[in-house]
Amino acid sequence: MVKDCRLSIRMIAEETGLNKNTVHRILTEHLHMRKICAKLVPKNLSVEQKANRLEICQDLLGRLEIEPNFLHKIITGDEAWVFDYDPETKRPSEEWHMKSSPRPKKARMNRSRVKTMIIVFFDSRGIVHKEFVPTGQTVNHAFYKDVLEQLRKQVKRVRRDIADDWVLQHDNTPAHTALSI
Repeated sequence: MVKDCRLSIRMIAEETGLNKNTVHRILTEHLHMRKICAKLVPKNLSVEQKANRLEICQDLLGRLEIEPNFLHKIITGDEAWVFDYDPETKRPSEEWHMKSSPRPKKARMNRSRVKTMIIVFFDSRGIVHKEFVPTGQTVNHAFYKDVLEQLRKQVKRVRRDIADDWVLQHDNTPAHTALSI
């Protein structure tokens, strides 16, 4: 049994006196090992919280049996941080040149220091509503209430078929504290 599974190839090579390529080949080809990362979870759930999640999932499965199109009524929301990039892509930067001309050069786009949060709501057909959080805006319950009101109006506009009967599943709402509205 290996004492420390977190040793790097460099550390094993130093310990054994072998070179890094040899250590890598032994680990991957001969021992069929691979390095994997632990799955990060926000926190461990209590027995009660796990039971609540199980009950919610069973309710959803039951509803799906009764109502086969139920999944088409679910709108999912999530947030992500996005970085501001130079909008000029490869295609708009194309230029006409002779065959003998040197190819034009364009610097690789670097990730900007400007990052913005985007909130996106989508369903099985695509994006329903998206909103960029203004710089300096605190995302709190008052802000989110306004975002959800905008979502409700957008659903009535772009998803008329489910406007009166849809379900919001938000990725950042912990299932053990979520409330059905």
